[in-house]
Formats: sequence, structure tokens, C-alpha cells
Amino acid sequence: MDKEWLMIPGPTPIPPQVQMAASQPMISHRGKAFSCLYEEIQTHLREIFGTNEEILIFPAAGTGAMEASIVNLFSEGDHVLCLDTGEFGRRYKDIGEAFGLQVETLSFPLGRPVDPKVVEDRLAKDDKKSIRGILLTHNETSAGVTNDLKAVSGAVGEHPAFLIVDAVSSLGALPVKMDEWGLDVVISGSQKALMSPPGLALAALSARAWAQTEKAGLPRYYWDFRRAKAYAEKKQTPYTPAVSLLFGLNAALKSLTEQGMEKIYDQQAVIGKAFRAGIRALGLELVARPGSESDTVTAIFSPAGLCADQWRKEVENKWHVVTAKGQGQLAGKIIRVGHMGFIDPLDILSVLGALEMSLGITDKDKHESNAIKAAQKVLAEGGLRKTCE
Repeated sequence: MDKEWLMIPGPTPIPPQVQMAASQPMISHRGKAFSCLYEEIQTHLREIFGTNEEILIFPAAGTGAMEASIVNLFSEGDHVLCLDTGEFGRRYKDIGEAFGLQVETLSFPLGRPVDPKVVEDRLAKDDKKSIRGILLTHNETSAGVTNDLKAVSGAVGEHPAFLIVDAVSSLGALPVKMDEWGLDVVISGSQKALMSPPGLALAALSARAWAQTEKAGLPRYYWDFRRAKAYAEKKQTPYTPAVSLLFGLNAALKSLTEQGMEKIYDQQAVIGKAFRAGIRALGLELVARPGSESDTVTAIFSPAGLCADQWRKEVENKWHVVTAKGQGQLAGKIIRVGHMGFIDPLDILSVLGALEMSLGITDKDKHESNAIKAAQKVLAEGGLRKTCE
């Protein structure tokens, strides 16, 4: 079987020890062994979320956690502000509208991040403080754009709206400091930077967000954070947990926290910078504007005259590198390359080489790759090692 490079925004490659951990024998989810597992996971997650609060865990995709954050914080007719920088920002809008919220959208130009000043100005006009919540995707994988979470939180300032953050494709790779930055709800998933199989949704709430769960009027049962918290205090979950996935998640989290999260963030930044350097050396254009590029996924416009989907399929069929297609208004125009999870520098260099060969633009006279050369320079300057040991 040919080796395959899985380079999509998720699910991402997972380390061998995570695969082995997930294959452990089943245990009772009401027994002591599970309580010990749950407590260990909580310790790791609190460090990664940057909070002292309980982290709720549900068997679900990240979208499940997005829905849960809506139904536990709001009531029908509540006015919320959705900050739109791409498809996943708009998903929050769709969920809010599905539950009868009054969703106002602040849209930002393609490839550009949320402008904190625009948010600050809009909230300053909210004299009656009618805006109850602000919905933000930290890292927009559809466009390869990262929003400045700390700056947006600063723009919210003293306004009482709850700041709800989708950190599905950022948590574990980019800094998320929930308590320090005053974030009210942070949700994520297991299958991206956390280097685990898909199937686990995560949610953390601030103290004032917990108080709001008692006032929210939208219907909830499976997603009821109050019930989940009551069980979490007993180191359990209210319904049957995905035990095997939790074994795997624990192994991945242990690997991350043992290395130190600041080191992980630095390594991820070097990987993102190296990959972008290689892409630019090919003369290709990124969707993200300079200064807002994501370090976990890069969205690349296909060269003129070449259909992006055709390019993506050729790279996969010939070189066994699996990338993701464009979404929404970018469908057929871009490919997206994920570089998070169990990814190391050699993966980046291999993928750049495949992309370059697929375009037939290797420097034939010198028999060398301009893309790989550019990426190597960044990697050497960053002193990067493997991201999982």
C-alpha cells in the first residue's frame, strides 16, 4: 500500500501512541478507572484551554459543541452578533437562526480577519445593551485566516455580551487563554490540533456563563450543560461516553502538555511560516492577507488556467497527498492544506515537493526545488523538531 499524506484541516494524522491507547480494553464508565481517566483528561485540558473551569466532553463533532453553546446561553429572540470571516463563522449564524435568535452579522472581506475596531464601534452604538452574545470563529479554516482573539476580547471591553469562541481548529496549536482573555465560552473538537480521532466535542464556560445557563430558555436535553457539569463533578458523563476516544485523547493531551504548550505554539508557528514560504516561492497566492495567515491550515488559489479541484485530484492520485477543496464562494478556486496534528517538518517538505512537481515548475537547470529551499530556510532558523515525541 502506498503511503498517504493526510493534509486536510481535519481529521488530522494521529501519533502511534494515540492509536494504541484507543485500542485498550473497554472499562465501565461508572467505575473508578474511568473516573481516574476523566480527571487526568481534565487536568490536561484546563492547561490547554487556559482555564480553571470544568471542561465538558460530549460524543459529537465540533458543530455539536457550537449548537450546545447556543442553546445553553440564549433564549428565543435574543440578539447576537456573528463575526463572519468565512464558512464556519456563517455556520454559527445558521445555528443561531435555527433556534430563533436575532442574528446580526458583521462580515469582513475575504481573506481578512475580524477588525477589532469595527466590533468596538458596533458595540459602542448598542446603547440599550441589547446584544446578548458575540459569536466568533478563532481560526477560519475555509480561508486560512486566524482572528486575533485577545484583541477581539479587548474590543468587547465592558459590554455585557457573552463572547463565544469556536476554537475547533486552533485549540492545541494556537494560544487560547480563556480566563486571562475573558472568554465566556470556548468550544473545540478532538480531531484537529489535539491529534486525536474525531468524535469528541469540548466546551468550557466562564463563571458568568455558567450563571447564564440557569436563565437561558432554549430547549435542551442531550446538550444541557447543567446536567453535564453535575456529572463532571463526580468525574463522569451524563450519558455513555466514547471511552476508546477518551483513551486516545488522554494520550495525545499528555504528549502535548509534557512538551509544554508554549513550545508547541512556537513549533506550530514555524511550521505554518515554513509552509507559506514554500508556497510563495512557487509564485502562488494565499487567500489570507499578510499578518492574518493561519498556522494550522493554508488556503491557496490555484494558478491561472488550472481548476483547483483538478489540481487537488492530480496531487492526490499521483503523489498520494490528500488536501481539501474550497468551500462556498471559494469552491473550485482553491485548495486547502492542513498542517496541524501529528505533522513534522519532513511532511511539510514532502507536500511542498509534491505540489511543485504537480505544477511542473521545479528548477530543471539546477535540479532543485525552490519551494523546499524556501521552507528549509525557515525551518532551520526556527530550529524545529517533531511536534510529538
